[in-house]
Amino acid sequence: MAAPMIEIDRVAKQYGNHAAVADVSFTIDKGEFIALMGPSGCGKTTTLRMIAGLDQPTSGEIRLWGRRLNEDAPWERDAPLVWQSYALFPFLSVRKNVEFGLKQRRLPATERRKKADEWMERLGIAGLAERGVDQLSGGQRQRVALARALALEPEMLLLDEPLSALDPHLRVRMQSELVRLHRELGITFICVTHSHSEAFAMADRVVIMNEGRIQQIGAPREIHRRAANRFVAEFVGGNNIFTGTACVEADGSIALVGPVGTVHAPAPTEAGIVTGAAATLVVPADRIELAAESTGSGNEVAARVVTVEFVGSTVTVFLETEGGGELRAQRSLHEMENTPLAVGQPVVARWSPSQGFFLPA
Repeated sequence: MAAPMIEIDRVAKQYGNHAAVADVSFTIDKGEFIALMGPSGCGKTTTLRMIAGLDQPTSGEIRLWGRRLNEDAPWERDAPLVWQSYALFPFLSVRKNVEFGLKQRRLPATERRKKADEWMERLGIAGLAERGVDQLSGGQRQRVALARALALEPEMLLLDEPLSALDPHLRVRMQSELVRLHRELGITFICVTHSHSEAFAMADRVVIMNEGRIQQIGAPREIHRRAANRFVAEFVGGNNIFTGTACVEADGSIALVGPVGTVHAPAPTEAGIVTGAAATLVVPADRIELAAESTGSGNEVAARVVTVEFVGSTVTVFLETEGGGELRAQRSLHEMENTPLAVGQPVVARWSPSQGFFLPA
């Protein structure tokens, strides 16, 4: 097995009595696209800054190809950082901004210009070369910042909330642009983002953090379909989380008795859930179907429609059960056009027991 490119080994960062990052360990392979996610203050940006060399770990090691980086200056790491604010120089033209890092490396003027022109062309901003950055749109500034970083031909590219300052339609376009660049260049991308859709659409693996610690690392589909704990299940969204009392059935499955009634799911692979114990069941909202009548099979819960929320091509239906429990179902807009719902309308929410999973006890 090939050695990892980057190793984050029991890294911690302390500010006084506050642990911004606590005992974080993970590895990154060459050419991976990694997204660091979590709520504000979770430690993801601090972790990125330590990889960049802008902050030094209080303890632990960061290694590149097995070589300790802790004491290396940022310019010694070959890891340019694209900032959330882009950090462009307002007194320089687009071309001079793109050339800046190359000038710091003392490349001859003709070579600097050639490389800058090449990257401006690749990112579709060649026609803006002589403009000042104050004359650019947000999307154009983002491309200038990317061109400046990529002109250095780095081994890895660090991105701190790279799309957060863009309008929604530009965000989607630049998201596709980043994925394209990553595939074409084959360099390692490490990106901090608050956006689930960005992380899940772009990254090979997602690192979810909370209170300075890693909660789960995995492929987007894996995290979305099999959260490691309640925090992750709530943070990624789109999940129904039911708590109640467990009852182990004769066939080994588990019945959960709670506010939504009695529902069933397979027993978790980890031991720990026993009859009479509290348990937590997760059911993705897009696995729940809505029907007018009961079919008598699978998990079925009688409920009424509280509200219907439209977001693009997805519809989220919020429901309340007879016992006061809450759940939601996500369906496509096309499907809901064929079966319109009204607030207060009674429905049956149903799903297969295999579509739910219990969190570890």
